[in-house]
Amino acid sequence: NKDIGMGLDQAVIMLGIKDAMAGNAQMDEEEIKTIMMAMETQVRERRTQQAKSQGLAFLEENAKRDGVVVTDSGLQFEVMTAADGEKPGPTDKVTVHYRGMLIDGTVFESSFESGKTVSFPLNGVIPGWTEGLQHMSKGAKYKFFIPSELAYGPRDTGKIPAHSTLIFEVELFEIEKATQ
Repeated sequence: NKDIGMGLDQAVIMLGIKDAMAGNAQMDEEEIKTIMMAMETQVRERRTQQAKSQGLAFLEENAKRDGVVVTDSGLQFEVMTAADGEKPGPTDKVTVHYRGMLIDGTVFESSFESGKTVSFPLNGVIPGWTEGLQHMSKGAKYKFFIPSELAYGPRDTGKIPAHSTLIFEVELFEIEKATQ
């Protein structure tokens, strides 16, 4: 017998299809819906576990590289271009160029390609950005390695699957201090 995943036997599935086509289905529509929903849940849970374990393995290996700093929260960053001077606070507005990637290198968003910088308050973005940008000075370029919990967590967001560890290249151009 061939197992087609999730504990399903291919031969049993084929018998079920033959029975249904012959009008001898042994399950009603409600039972089929229940089974299909359970299968969907299993697939989603499998994907979640896979994304989490791949992300953790990536971060564990990445932390061993020279030049990678790991913060208490689990954020990792690497200085690509150093700069001295004032750093933004958690509510300051910054202007940056950035490229966002999945750990497989897939680019999901980039202001570098559009040629237009982006401005936002640090308290209006994912926690990994809020924390990471506070380490940077104007003119610096960093690479952030952001665990899922400091990114989008269990949410699918555009081209970013749930539980994804993310990589961002960020260049800081301007800091606008928050008004009290």
